[in-house]
Order: sequence, then structure tokens, then C-alpha cells
Amino acid sequence: MNADRRRRLWLVLAGAAAALLLGIATTALLATTGAFHGPHPANWRAPSAARCTAPPLPGQVVEVTLADMGPGMMSRPSGPGPGGGMRLIAHPTTVTAGTVSLRAVNAGYLTHEVMVLPLPADQVPGQRPTGADGRIDEAGSLGEASRSCGAGAGDGIAPGTTGWITLTLRPGHYELVCNIPGHYLAGMYTELDATGR
Repeated sequence: MNADRRRRLWLVLAGAAAALLLGIATTALLATTGAFHGPHPANWRAPSAARCTAPPLPGQVVEVTLADMGPGMMSRPSGPGPGGGMRLIAHPTTVTAGTVSLRAVNAGYLTHEVMVLPLPADQVPGQRPTGADGRIDEAGSLGEASRSCGAGAGDGIAPGTTGWITLTLRPGHYELVCNIPGHYLAGMYTELDATGR
């Protein structure tokens, strides 16, 4: 084999090796930043070193899961349907009026919160107007869980952590929302109903 042919073969092999390494590095980067969209694997854990759980909470406990599809999901269609990228899920969705605790676990990649607002009889969740800042009016809020690894208000529940709050709810309908800018419009709301004793 002549020198020119060996040089071309070497360039082809070097290019193939570089492409392979670039592909592996890109895949690793996308996997660690959460840029792949779709449901998380069953054993998935949010990307955060800080992990915590709530202490035993008084009253009926509502488990709230805060979820998003990670970086880049804000460009996806918004709303509560299959195209929406964010979710706020409560279980159970009906409680007996009285002492109720919300335990909010952030299973997403972004910071979230849970605010409790009375839901007018003529309104369904997701219909509140948002301002230019991408947030809804918080007037009438009964409280919020927005502290990482703590109770009550804070700077938001970080990915992989838990926040909680205990309230006294009267019989009625309530809307649980995430009021981080843009999150309500992206589908982070649900209804919680409190029935009479």
C-alpha cells in the first residue's frame, strides 16, 4: 500500500473514531441534562444531590407530585393534555374538611411550588388569567409549600426535594397551582375538593 493510500485510510479511521467519540459524548450530555423528552424510567431520580422527606404530617395527607420534562420543555405545547410538559398531580383529590397536609415532591428538573387557592363555583382549574410575568394573582391564597426540605413558603422546591404545608380546609373546591412564571400556563394545576364531615 502506498503512502497516499495509507494517509487516506488513516484519515477515514480517525474521522470515524472522532464521530464515534462525539456521538458518545453528546448522548451522555443529553442524558445528564434531561434533554430527552418522554416519560421518565420507573427508576428515575430527579437531578439533585439534596434529598429529603417530610416528617409525619398531621391530618389527612395529600401527596402532590410536581413534574416537568426538563430543559427545553417550555418550547413544547402547553396545557394539561398529552402535549403539555408540566404536571401537578394530587392524590387523593377529595378529602374531608378539616386539617389537611400537602406533601409536595418535586420529581422534575425545574424548581416548583404548590399554592392553595379557593376555586370559584363557576370556574374549573386552569382558567385563571396570567399577567405579563406569567403568573396568576395570588390574592386569596390559603398558603403554599415552596420551601425545599421544609414547611411553608420559601424560594421554591428544588428538584429531588420535598416541601409541605398543613392547612385547615373548609368544605369547598380548591385549586392547587404552581405559580412559578409560566408553569400555570404549562399545565401545573389540579383540583382538590374538601367535603363536609
